[in-house]
Amino acid sequence: MSELIVHSPGLSTTVQDTGRDGFYEIGMPPSGAMDQFSHRAANLLVGNPEGAATLEATYIGPKLEFTDSRIVAVTGAEAPLSLNGEPVPTWEAFAVKPGDVLSFAMITAGARPYIAVSGGIAVPEYLGSRSTYTLTGLGGLDGRKLAEGDRLPLGEASGARPGVRVPDELRPEHPSVTPLRTVVGLCSYRLTDAGMESFLGTEWKITKDADRVGYRLRGGKLDFVEREQPFGAGSDPANVVDLGYPVGSIQVPGGDEPIVLLNDAVTGGGYATIGTVVSADRDRIAQARTGDLVSFVPVDLAAALAARRDRRSRLDRIKSLVS
Repeated sequence: MSELIVHSPGLSTTVQDTGRDGFYEIGMPPSGAMDQFSHRAANLLVGNPEGAATLEATYIGPKLEFTDSRIVAVTGAEAPLSLNGEPVPTWEAFAVKPGDVLSFAMITAGARPYIAVSGGIAVPEYLGSRSTYTLTGLGGLDGRKLAEGDRLPLGEASGARPGVRVPDELRPEHPSVTPLRTVVGLCSYRLTDAGMESFLGTEWKITKDADRVGYRLRGGKLDFVEREQPFGAGSDPANVVDLGYPVGSIQVPGGDEPIVLLNDAVTGGGYATIGTVVSADRDRIAQARTGDLVSFVPVDLAAALAARRDRRSRLDRIKSLVS
């Protein structure tokens, strides 16, 4: 049987695909790969559809054994890789055979590597997706992160070829301060002009509370417009009447710890959301680590859509390399 055998799981490795869209109204977040560009690029390198399931690791990669011949690619965060103790490149397709073991050293840049195997990770779908949502134990492998001794089924491989690589100019960078293009709005009226200036002018530090649900930040102070507590809202100046939270929205409880809500976050609540990180730049924050700095750069909707088109264009260039 075609399987991946997990010798060690890494810190937090889960099965993810492009996500479980279409169920937000019932409180189901999309989950899916946090860095969609790296996930999709990895799949293209091994001949999979972009939506095939990969493994998303966080900070520490897994150790995996293969049971048949496959093509493999690792993208996203940078970490020295080895196959049976010999170095293999990232962002490049390479061949494996039965008994080969892939290992990771410590990550040197970024936060999340993506491991694609030709044929994809063939765990059962739940609501049309193989993505893991650990908060409710749904999807992926039994709704949880991987553990030592797990065996992951693989799908039928297509005709990928080893040696195809993503050129350096198409790979994401990992700057010392990650700029996040942000559409300001929805509840930004709750901040004073000085509060908004502080929000946009601060380099925010990522705290230890940074995971697939959201990234909590520190570094500045946000002032709120005085008001009477509205009916149906809490007493915190950041409270509003409950509303939906777009993925990537930024809520500001207390005014001093913005939280960027990500793929596994709740879908609504009663905190003011003062902006939304554009979809293309959620790839960037996915690769930022605890202790790293981020900043928010205001853009309009046209710029957000242009960023999305640029990401699509870079993926299309990768697709042309492998076809």
